[in-house]
Amino acid sequence: MHKTVLGARRLFLAAGLALCVPAFAQGAATFPNKPIRMIVPFTPGGGSDAAARFFGEKLSAALGQPVLVDNRPGGNSGSIGTTFVKSQPADGYTLLLGSTAPLVTNVVMVKDLPYDAAKDFKPVAGLTKNMTAIVVPPGSPYRTLAELVAASKKSALNAGTASEGFHLAADWFASSAGFKYTHVPYKGLTQVLTDVAGGYLDWAIVDLAGATPLLQGHRIRALAVTDEARHPFFSRVPTVKESGYPEFVYNTWTSIHVRSDTPDDITGKLAEATMKIVASDAARAYAQKAGTQLLPLGSEEFAKYQREEVERFQKVAESSGIKPE
Repeated sequence: MHKTVLGARRLFLAAGLALCVPAFAQGAATFPNKPIRMIVPFTPGGGSDAAARFFGEKLSAALGQPVLVDNRPGGNSGSIGTTFVKSQPADGYTLLLGSTAPLVTNVVMVKDLPYDAAKDFKPVAGLTKNMTAIVVPPGSPYRTLAELVAASKKSALNAGTASEGFHLAADWFASSAGFKYTHVPYKGLTQVLTDVAGGYLDWAIVDLAGATPLLQGHRIRALAVTDEARHPFFSRVPTVKESGYPEFVYNTWTSIHVRSDTPDDITGKLAEATMKIVASDAARAYAQKAGTQLLPLGSEEFAKYQREEVERFQKVAESSGIKPE
């Protein structure tokens, strides 16, 4: 009788442990078994939003579950959407469409961020690297970057930026060229492009992938691109380096991040699927059409890349006398 009771107790205890302990393992083994959200901390219409919709659709097909794009703009250059991801369970069902602004330049430019970009999140994989450009309205009197700089030295012109990253870039360029400007902040790229096209802004530094339709439609003009080399779609547009400012190189990127305490095997499943998509012919076709480049970096490689980007922009801010606000 004693042995029977003891055996029953052991069986009951084992059953209880079976119910409690494997929940984590089962979650990883069956992931994903419900829709996934990809949070874009910016308004629809920009390069980050376009990347989220392309890669979200491909991830949905690869994982067998819907990947729903959820735009949550606001705060300091994506801080509201980024903070929202931090508040969600670390189960892989809430992804962050990461980018330079919330994960790099906010770290440099913004005091008292409600998240720690390095500690609260970890990268799944890199997606795209996006060239930027200095653009003006179609009827602008400035035909070259030199003409824009010369006019800016005579009187402060209006320049719009869509994020802290572009604000840092504009400050950096103005400091390099030796002029001041009137900063007009915006909550998203679409509004910046609209006001450049309408002549309400004298110039802006913008994401080239998002600006491509307006450039092709001659609704705005590019004076220079901010990469080391010219853009293949806009080969007549010189680089800022060619225009006399060799130190000024500014690009943005997109990635997928999750909360840092997301189980490694869930992160691994997401990373494997994402890296296959980034290496696909469909991704190459998307990048060519969007005017962007693919950034095939895995989790560890991207973490290193992100750290180096923060260090680079910290040096830029220090050398340009830019203080966090």
